[in-house]
Amino acid sequence: MPSKIKTTPQPTSRPTRAARSGAAAVSPLTTRLSGYIAAAPRTALPPAVAEKTKHHLLDTLAAMISGSRLEPGRIATSYVRTLGGTREACVPGTSLVTTAFNAALAGGMLAHADETDDSHQPSFHHPGCAVVPAALAMAEREGRSGRQLLRAIALGYDIGARASFALGAIRFHLAGHSTHSVGAHFGATAAACAMAGLDATRVRYALSYAAQQASGISTWMRDPDHVEKAFDFGGMPASRGLAAASMVAHGFTGVPDVFAGERNFFVAFSSPHVDPDRLVHELGSTYEVMNSNIKKWSVGSPIQAALDSTRALVDAHGVKAADVQRVVVEIQDHEAAVVDGRDMPDICLQHLVALVLLDGTVTFASSHDTARMKDRKVLAMRRRIELKPSPELTAAGGRQAIVTLHLTGGQTLRHHTEVVKGTWQNPMSRAEVEAKCVDLLEPILGRRRTRGLIDQVWNIEKVADVRALRPLLRA
Repeated sequence: MPSKIKTTPQPTSRPTRAARSGAAAVSPLTTRLSGYIAAAPRTALPPAVAEKTKHHLLDTLAAMISGSRLEPGRIATSYVRTLGGTREACVPGTSLVTTAFNAALAGGMLAHADETDDSHQPSFHHPGCAVVPAALAMAEREGRSGRQLLRAIALGYDIGARASFALGAIRFHLAGHSTHSVGAHFGATAAACAMAGLDATRVRYALSYAAQQASGISTWMRDPDHVEKAFDFGGMPASRGLAAASMVAHGFTGVPDVFAGERNFFVAFSSPHVDPDRLVHELGSTYEVMNSNIKKWSVGSPIQAALDSTRALVDAHGVKAADVQRVVVEIQDHEAAVVDGRDMPDICLQHLVALVLLDGTVTFASSHDTARMKDRKVLAMRRRIELKPSPELTAAGGRQAIVTLHLTGGQTLRHHTEVVKGTWQNPMSRAEVEAKCVDLLEPILGRRRTRGLIDQVWNIEKVADVRALRPLLRA
């Protein structure tokens, strides 16, 4: 007969740490999610996913460095300079090395300082401008490798998109919330958790802190200067996601399962369209970075297809501005108002189409040249351009455009872009991504350092410590 083991009764008024952790109460959904996040730094990516993640890393670094010269980037950098703090991570495009939190805040605003960064259309958010700054800042702080950084970024795209899907994505946005903030926030949190080396239990705590901070309303659409929008899309989710991970890494504990049980996250955002299971649906088999878009043109997303069509007609037929009598551009109903006659050059459709007809293309410099909006030749061309909302294209879905050129000799040319270059259905090649990034980076970094940074990203798996990138990111 086995001997009895004496135990000391625990006071009923103060549960044990194990009991307080609620480990037994953690739902299968949260168990799977937290385990996946914790294992990400040690989990190899399929080769195609690793390659596509490199495209988005390079594209976002280019957005950050080019954004450092725009007003949202300048004011973000100026602000974090006043905060001081431990030198943990750099702010790309500047000489500043600051705390990881400050670097994520400024880096996120740099990345969405204008309309250059990537997007994930099905979940209605911009993953790169939050995920990459958060992952990079935490990776620098912790001395992580380039391979680990790449895996954390792919993870952030996965979790951010799924958080938005679970909340109902477009309907969540239409209700007044901002998927651009909330989805990006969970993506940044996951990436920062991976770079902080949190185990599954601590990941669950970090997700609870992320849920408490998840916020955002879609008034960003009324921001005339793109400064708050840069914070809402990039700076806020990147820094708050990093804060959730770094507080838990420091020893903070929290609710072990914020996605299930009484008063959970989904109860707070309850609607007929909430589906918690979307958080883990096809996790590990469908990589959302593969479903993300890189902009060929450094302009607003609704303008991409129109520029594709205009450039195709110019290239195919050798059209010159003097040949054009009238232009009709058809895009979806709900997007026409967003880009119709705007006073910022990179989000004004008529202005950008005029530039293609006058210059043969649009560059980062020309799409941000405010002075040219008053140029006599540009204004004359703009007067010939009609933007026409199209119910047919709206019903067709996607992001399409039809451009019709009526030439002075009576000829009519028409081009329909059904799938925009750079979208997941029509992705840019490595060479095309590189060409875009050279256009953004060389004016700031110069040719030699631009080439060096691009080569390092293409070979990021060989980088033992991402802090080795700092000399290439500084300006």
